[in-house]
Parts: sequence; structure tokens; C-alpha cells
Amino acid sequence: MRGQFSSRLGFILVSAGCAIGLGNVWRFPYITGKYGGAMFVLFYLVFLAILGLPIMVCEFAVGRGSHMSVAGSFDALEPKGTKWHWYKYGAIAGNMLLMMFYTTISGWMLYYVYKMIAGGFDGLNAEGVGNVFGALLSDPLTMALYMMAVVLICFGICYLGFQKGVERITKVMMICLLVLLVVLAVNSVLLPGAEKGLAYYLLPNWQHFIANGPQEVIFAAMGQAFFTLSLGIGALAIFGSYIGKEKRLTGEAIWVIILDTFVALMSGLIIFPACFSYGVDPGSGPNLLFVSLPNVFNHMPAGRIWGALFFIFMVFASFSTVIAVFENLTTCFSELLGVDRKKVIRWLIPTVIILSLPCVFGFNIWSGIHPLGGESMILDLEDFFVSNNLLPLGSLVYLVFCTSRYGWGWNNFITEANTGKGILFPKWIRFYMTWLLPLIVLYIFATGYYGMFFK
Repeated sequence: MRGQFSSRLGFILVSAGCAIGLGNVWRFPYITGKYGGAMFVLFYLVFLAILGLPIMVCEFAVGRGSHMSVAGSFDALEPKGTKWHWYKYGAIAGNMLLMMFYTTISGWMLYYVYKMIAGGFDGLNAEGVGNVFGALLSDPLTMALYMMAVVLICFGICYLGFQKGVERITKVMMICLLVLLVVLAVNSVLLPGAEKGLAYYLLPNWQHFIANGPQEVIFAAMGQAFFTLSLGIGALAIFGSYIGKEKRLTGEAIWVIILDTFVALMSGLIIFPACFSYGVDPGSGPNLLFVSLPNVFNHMPAGRIWGALFFIFMVFASFSTVIAVFENLTTCFSELLGVDRKKVIRWLIPTVIILSLPCVFGFNIWSGIHPLGGESMILDLEDFFVSNNLLPLGSLVYLVFCTSRYGWGWNNFITEANTGKGILFPKWIRFYMTWLLPLIVLYIFATGYYGMFFK
């Protein structure tokens, strides 16, 4: 029997959990500060509305209209004789590729929870904290064990079933995540000297805006708004397939985007005031989470407690995405092969573990492999395939499928999107979605390649 959400709150929280991930906490605060604070946030919010919202409604509509995952949704809705269903292989590959590196990074979060609770950072200076992270990356066994723990825990939740496992546990995780977020943000804002961090984060910084160039700032905001929601690989469409017809899809998508944005904005309120309060460089990439912040917690009263709470929050953020994508993979293979979901999960557990090992080994045993040149790792190659290729191209497929007469078509899409009560999806947006939005997505795709290979 096919799963179904027991409540609207469950749908919103689980869908938001899929969208909310490490990029909200890891990347968003850093690029906000880098690109001009409030100026960047303003552009980001605009692009969420004009880019993220329409594509998300498309995914939800295809999922609900077909009552299937991406493995069968295009087959069910496409006109006879067309080949839209071929994209299911790209979407499934995108979900699998995402998990091939996301499980490793989630394992780092789990490891840091243990280190914080055990006092593994007590008394260390910034160099000592950096050495802890370096030691983790150079230890393939520890990394592999924590990656396996992530896979077993998250697939174990899926194994319990959709309502009893995925929905019930993700709801609890998301509520705990939001509570922890507020508690950590309040603590950071009240630290001595926190106002410098707040000013850096929230006030318009024209020098940063001009120094980076308006075009680069706008593209960064566009890219973050696009990629933060994990659109284009059916990771959200699966949850559209689990909901009834009581509510129009625009309002549901808006709620998901609001929660995703709330977590991103509040994460900056945790990170910047704390870093500026203790004179620690916010940094970027892995250094922000795994070097700078543990160094901050070392200086903070009751820092071990605050540090443990922060990384528990990070575990919830990463696990909510992993569980959502694992649920999508489970349903996809169950529909493709006509096999019970529990049997699928028993096969997927060793498969995902084996496929995740190259990412683990890329930091140690295979560290001499630089697939994209320079100092790039295997993780960078996997992320490149997902973020620079499958997400934008997949979003383009959903857009064209929902607006073209050669696909599902505008009339079918708008009827599905506006079935139920709530906010109407505007019909006047048809021209924009049919002609302009695909060009914007192609621009993001092309610029991502330019930035990767020609800058």
C-alpha cells in the first residue's frame, strides 16, 4: 500500500526537511557576509520567489498528479509516444550521487557531536582544532564507520514505513531543529561584542557589493536560491505524491520556502555574532563549521554544551535531507522493480555504503586524485555532477514538461496546482514560466560551467 501523509504539518515539515540541509548553515551565512549582507539577502529572497517557487510547484504538481515518484511520474503523465520518462534515470542518478558525498559529510557532523560531548576540543587552540579535523579526514576507517552509521540510521527510519518512520521521526527532528536554532541564535546575539557580527551580517555593505561586482552578487544570490531547495531530481516530487487534494500547492510550497529561508537566516545569527564576539575569522567551506566554530565554543562559557547543541542541530539538518532522499530512492526502486520497500532498503544499504566509499577515500587513500584539476577531490566531482548539471537540467525538464503542449501541458499543470483550497497559482505567469524562466535556468547552468572551468 502506498504511503500517505497523516497531516498537512507532516507534509510541510518533511518537505522542508528535504530542502533544509548543510548549505543553509554552511554556505548561506558565509556568502551573505561576503556579498554585502542585507543587499545579498534582498536579491536572494527575490530569486526564491521568482525561481524557486514556480519550479517547486511544478515538482509537487507532477508528484501529486501522478501519485508516483520520479521513477513513474513522467510515464503516467506524458503524452503517448513521447520520451519524457527517460529523465527518470537522470533523476535517480542525481539522488544517488547526492548521497554518495552527503552521507560522508553527515558523518562528520555525527563525529563532531561525539567529540563535543566527550570534550575532545577542550583546551585546544585554533591550530589544535584544525588538527582534529585534519586527523579525521586522514583516517578512512573512522570516516567510513560514521558514514555507515548515517546510512544505517536513516535507512532504518525509512524501514519503519512512511508514516511511522519517515513522517513521524522527521517531524520530531524538524521541531527540535527549529527549537535548537532559536536557542542557539539567542545565545549568540547576547554574547559581548555580538553587534559587530550582526552589523557584518545584516547591514548593507556597499563596499563588499561593489568590490565583488553587482553581476557576481546577483548571480550568487540566484544560484543560492536555486540550489538551496534541491530542485530538479524529484526529491520533492515524491512528497507531492503522498498528499491529498485538499490544499492548493502554491501555499504549501511557500511554507516550505519560508522554513528553508528561516533556517538559513537564523544560522547567520548563530555564526557571525559568535565569531565576531571571540575574534574568530568566520572563514568558509569546511573551516567555518569544523575549525572556526569549535574554536568559538572553546572560548565560550559552557562552550561544550553549546557546541554539542550546535552539532546536534547540524545532524538534524543533514539527516532530514538524507532521510528524504533515501525515501525517494526507496520508492523509485520499489516502483521500477515492483518490489516491497523493505526488500529494496535491504539492497540499498550496502549499495549506498559501497558507492559512498570513493568520497571517503578521496580525502586520504585516493587524495592524489584531482578529477577537476587543482586541489579538487572526488567529492567536488560528485557535487559538480549534481549541482552544476542534474539540478539545473532537471529543473528545466520539470518546467518544460509542465508548460509545453508536447509535455503534460499548462492546462493540466495549472489545474493540479490549483486543486483544493488556499493560494491560487497565477495563470498570468504562464509566459514567464514558458519562455523566460527556462532561459534563466539555462543561464545558471552555463554560468556554473564558466565559473568552474574558465575563471
